[in-house]
Amino acid sequence: MAALVAAEAAAPPGPAEAAEAAELSRALSRLLPGLEADSKLGRRRALEALQHLLEARPEAPAADPAAAAAAFQGPWARLLLPRLLRCLADPAEGCRALAAHLLGLGLRRAARPRDALPRLLPALAARLAGPEPARRPPEACEELRLALVQLLGLAVSLGGAALAPYLDDAVRVLRCTLLDPFAAVRRESCECAARLARATPDHFHMQSESLISPLMQTISHQHWKVRVAVIEATGTVIQFGSGKSVDDVLPHFAQRLFDDVPQVRQAVTCVVGGWLLSLRDRYSFFHKLIPLLLSSFDDDVPEVARVAANLWEQVGLQWQKENEEDLKDKLDFASPAPAHHPSPENRPALGCRELVFRSLSKILPAVCHDITDWVAGTRVKAAQLLAVLLLHAEDHVTQHLELLLRTLLRACADEERAVVSSAARSAELIGAFVSPDVFLKLLLSVLRKSPSPSGLLVLASVLRGCPREALQPHVKGIATALAQPHISQGAENHLYGEHLLLCVQALIAVCREDCRGSSLQLMEVLVTVMASSGATGLGDKVQETMDALATVESVDSSQDLYREHAGPLLEWLAASHHDWTVHSAELLQLDVVVTHAGPALGELLPQLIPVLRSCLQPARDPAMRLQLFSILSRVLLRAKETVDSQGQLHSYLDTLVKDILVPNLQWHAGRTAAAIRTAAVSCLWALISSESLSAEQLREVQEALTPQILTTLEEDAQVTRLVSCRIIDAFMKASGAVVGPDELVKVYPELLKRLDDVSNDVRLAAASTLATWLRRVESDGSKSCCQSDIQHLYKELLVHLDDPEGAVQDAVLEVLKAGSVLFPDLLVRETEAVIHKHRSPAHCEQLLQHVQALPPAP
Repeated sequence: MAALVAAEAAAPPGPAEAAEAAELSRALSRLLPGLEADSKLGRRRALEALQHLLEARPEAPAADPAAAAAAFQGPWARLLLPRLLRCLADPAEGCRALAAHLLGLGLRRAARPRDALPRLLPALAARLAGPEPARRPPEACEELRLALVQLLGLAVSLGGAALAPYLDDAVRVLRCTLLDPFAAVRRESCECAARLARATPDHFHMQSESLISPLMQTISHQHWKVRVAVIEATGTVIQFGSGKSVDDVLPHFAQRLFDDVPQVRQAVTCVVGGWLLSLRDRYSFFHKLIPLLLSSFDDDVPEVARVAANLWEQVGLQWQKENEEDLKDKLDFASPAPAHHPSPENRPALGCRELVFRSLSKILPAVCHDITDWVAGTRVKAAQLLAVLLLHAEDHVTQHLELLLRTLLRACADEERAVVSSAARSAELIGAFVSPDVFLKLLLSVLRKSPSPSGLLVLASVLRGCPREALQPHVKGIATALAQPHISQGAENHLYGEHLLLCVQALIAVCREDCRGSSLQLMEVLVTVMASSGATGLGDKVQETMDALATVESVDSSQDLYREHAGPLLEWLAASHHDWTVHSAELLQLDVVVTHAGPALGELLPQLIPVLRSCLQPARDPAMRLQLFSILSRVLLRAKETVDSQGQLHSYLDTLVKDILVPNLQWHAGRTAAAIRTAAVSCLWALISSESLSAEQLREVQEALTPQILTTLEEDAQVTRLVSCRIIDAFMKASGAVVGPDELVKVYPELLKRLDDVSNDVRLAAASTLATWLRRVESDGSKSCCQSDIQHLYKELLVHLDDPEGAVQDAVLEVLKAGSVLFPDLLVRETEAVIHKHRSPAHCEQLLQHVQALPPAP
């Protein structure tokens, strides 16, 4: 009060101001007693009358606003302010609300609003600050708490530096209101805290730390606007307060970078950027603040990323200017961007690069640790940040290479695709900035000790980022390392095979014609991947890579690559064929080479046939023999285009028949042995139907294999019986083959048995073969020696002429027609003897008509 009187005495009002003040005092004197009324209604009416009085009076008379404010100051401070402050504790909520409103009007109109602070701040603290920040404040109405916080903010704005003596009360209020249940109160409190910090810069640092705890408790509020307000307020509080609080705030800020609302992430970005630009002791916090700002470079919202980039550029330029003397040489003799820089036109400024380089040893361990965090979002952010850091650090990353590669090996094995993608990007940057002499020594050593999909992905990415001229001397060593069996033969795993293929693709894409000297090793890798790609679906990608390799080799297609390398590839595989089993990777690789070599196989028979003969002996693994027979069948079906492309297959026919097929057609008990016999029969059929054998060669095959094929007619497997019938039919049709009567007589009884087969396909094939047999008897002139056999055959066929299956009846009829020229009279007698026994005589009648129409025998 003494200060107030002294202030008024220091500036005595003029006559007009005194008259206006006297008039206002008289008006207030009539209304103020109503504030002491016992009834709520009486107090409310008095407050409403005061509101009408204050709002009716002009706030700023056109003649002299300062004079009006000076006239208002005395009655306001002497009469109105103390009574309104008492009304803040009125039992009636409406009265308290009107009192808060009138206090705001008074502060705006008073000439010296700061004079109200000694009374106002304690009164606000009494209503808003509970005994503990987390306890409910005395003011129960949330709208009133909002009005009171707004009143505090107004007092801060109008009071300015004069608020310094009352910081304790203001901070005590804010510590409670920042945790208020009402979201609007929290937002208003954040704005008030920022105003308070700016208003009292010389004293606020003594109180700032006490606001950090409630701010951080509010930073995860469910309303995003509250979160934004907290972040912005925290930025100002620390800016004008104590830098010691930065460490307490940073973990919370880092967590807000994962916020679903882009405005929240942008607020963090702006605040951190502001600290980097203007925080008093910012240099000591660079290594903690830089990762937060750079983390926004890969934000999903382009606007946030753009803000971060702009702020970072300002930070770099400012630091560069502040340290111009230290950077003089680098500024005067600026080094060009590395030759293989991914985006030289967007290369970060020198200040930005230097800031990252000088802080990298402190930043990198934490980033590498976060890449292995159990929270997926943290791993994604850390992996994205690592790529940004490497882009700035450039060749300085060499000294941290071991740590980086260990981290990337783990990151590339992550289940999150975003982590893997960013890790691969970081590996590309290592390839661009680090010498291959350094990174290959480390990476290839890791792969030799423990091959893994992630290791291959890192290698592929590094190769993809490396400049061609730097990688050229290492192409042979890389290709040789990839072709090592313990590295290449892990490709049965889809991911491993895919990443191994990526290594080859990267090497071809970067080095192009420099790969010519290593094409054999690369072919070995591609063959290995293709051999394992049946279950993984990589076949098309391997073929594309083969075509790319053919292009750099200046040949027309991958077929030409096989022609060039099939011999060495087969030699590479054959080295271990004595130890092959069905599980051997070399068996699958042989399948690929043999299947894709095409005409080149015709030149490889001296190498291929001995391998097949060795691996197809009865003592070898049965499952492996089955697979080899399948491979052999496929190439024999296209013999002219594959194994016989040079017309030399006949030279190996004896080995193929006697050393491979005959041993495998021998009967042995068991299902596996039966399956092998089926495979051997199928292989023989492929050889015969390929039309690559001359009549003489076919006769040799027939002489060697007819006894075994007659045996296989009794096999349990339907396909074996069916193919055996077709093989015998082909033997019978072969031109130039001379078969004696004894051999012919041995064949037809076995075929007759097949007319009773459970399979109609086998029965029809047997009928067709019998027709061929009869024609052969006729053409060989052996009918006189076989009359009794033919008569027996007629009788058996006439029985089947009455078969329940119409297709079989038709087929048997054709057989009888074909054989009717041998002994027509005998056939007529046999037919007439059984025609009455048939369910339908139609087929017998057709047969008799056919015989009668035959020309008379000569």
